[in-house]
Amino acid sequence: MLRQALLALSASKQAHDLIMATPLTRAVVARFVAGETIDDALAATRRLAADGRLVTIDYLGEHTTDREQAEAVTEEYIRLLGQLSAAGLSSRGRAEVSVKPTAVGLGLAGHGPKTALQNIGRIAVAARNAGTTVTVDMEDHETVDATLRLVTELRADFPDLGCVIQSYLRRSAEDCRALAFAGSRVRLCKGAYRAPDGVGLRGQAEVDLSFVRCLRILLDGPGYPMLATHDPRLIRIAGTLAGMVGRDDASFEYQMLYGIRAAEQSRLAAVGSQLRVYVPYGNDWYGYLVRRLAERPANLAFFLRALAERGPTAAGSAPRIEGGPVERADPNPDGGRRSSRLPRL
Repeated sequence: MLRQALLALSASKQAHDLIMATPLTRAVVARFVAGETIDDALAATRRLAADGRLVTIDYLGEHTTDREQAEAVTEEYIRLLGQLSAAGLSSRGRAEVSVKPTAVGLGLAGHGPKTALQNIGRIAVAARNAGTTVTVDMEDHETVDATLRLVTELRADFPDLGCVIQSYLRRSAEDCRALAFAGSRVRLCKGAYRAPDGVGLRGQAEVDLSFVRCLRILLDGPGYPMLATHDPRLIRIAGTLAGMVGRDDASFEYQMLYGIRAAEQSRLAAVGSQLRVYVPYGNDWYGYLVRRLAERPANLAFFLRALAERGPTAAGSAPRIEGGPVERADPNPDGGRRSSRLPRL
């Protein structure tokens, strides 16, 4: 119930205006967002790369309302990729970018798909020139078909273009089967949007089972799975399944969000797994932040505590907290103890 309420808030303009007007501490936003500028994103990328972690960078924003705004977002990504290349951070895909289709025009009336196609194509050219790749983020359920059409069309020229499948949707296993082919980069995550009954799965157990079904399809196929989860049980299952099908560490990767379970991120990187961190930056952080709060109760407790304290840290500069104060070795973020045995599907 709490998760559904928070996800409703992520789409509420009234809640958006209220939260954005609240003098949040820097620590609250810095917990999940690298900063506001390209320089902030580069600094976070350098820190993570020094620890052996890979990176995908997201310039925050979605649901662009006009062509000029979509163009501005596109230009920001092109500048970002140029600076990643100049800093030596993008070669061999060590740092790539993630792009939301609605941020570059998908939702514009009349010409949205064409505008998004052109803009993501321009970003993909810049990524290729920088020696790296692009992953097309998946948004709410109403954009799935349009996003997959974009990916299919763009992959004719950019076969390394990544896409995302969210296991909270009932359709996701079938989508994974269609995408599990050689060279196909697919990020699998649980998803942090709302969907009506019949479209989305409601219970967390159902979403987890769907994640494992999709996981099996992707690991059994010849593509490149990108497994985005912080759930220790699902990470163990992924490692077990990868071993069962004979995958080596270079043939898939784990992905986690900036500021969440940084110790586990470092551990996976240290044992030779590929671990990529999703690093967001920019001013338009509201929707992203609320979805992060919906995903873990500990995140919400941190947020409310920071709002209540408003102490010296809130007024002044906050320490860097990538991995921050609420991180812990939580054996099960959903509560209770769970077995790492593979679920019966």
